[in-house]
Amino acid sequence: MEQANNPLHGVRLDTILETLVDYYDGFERLGEQINIRCFTDNPSISSSLKFLRKTPWARAKVESLYLYVLRQKNKNKSS
Repeated sequence: MEQANNPLHGVRLDTILETLVDYYDGFERLGEQINIRCFTDNPSISSSLKFLRKTPWARAKVESLYLYVLRQKNKNKSS
């Protein structure tokens, strides 16, 4: 029941990453939002996923940005 209001519940990390890469039109602009090497130095979905799965602080930043992007998308829908 605790997960009912958690927008991250059931969302896979690869889905989050693909959404962000799409929203920011690629890794270059995503790397400007979150300056971590897996986004700025020869980035790919698979190498970024490997890094994020073993680096909790980086994953937290990515999840936080994803929630922000969801809010922005919802705002744009309702205006």
